[in-house]
Amino acid sequence: MSGPLSLPRIRAPRTARAGEPVEIRTLVEHPMETGLRADGTPTGGRSMLTRMAVRVNGELALQAELRNGTSANPYHVFFLRLERTSDLDFTWTDEAGRTARATTRIAVT
Repeated sequence: MSGPLSLPRIRAPRTARAGEPVEIRTLVEHPMETGLRADGTPTGGRSMLTRMAVRVNGELALQAELRNGTSANPYHVFFLRLERTSDLDFTWTDEAGRTARATTRIAVT
C-alpha cells in the first residue's frame, strides 16, 4: 500500500454523563495484507497495521498491538468512562511508520 492511510471513522456520542461508560466504535479501511495466502504462496506485497492507540486529553487510554490475525478494515469497539469533557485522539500506525489519525470530543455533563 503506498501513499497515506485512509481516514478512519469514529462513532462516539457527543455528550455523556460523568462516570457512565460510553461506547466508542472505530473503523479504518486497510487491506491488512500478510503477503501470504493460506496455502503459503506469496502475494507479492505485505501491508499491515501494527498499532492502534487512543489518548484521552493527551493520556494513553488504550493501545492495541495488531497482528496478522487482524481482519481487513479493522473495526474496534470499546467503552470509556469519562469524568470531564474530553478530547479523544486515535492513531493507527502501519509497518512503514505511516499513521492515520482521527479526533473527537465528548462533552460530559
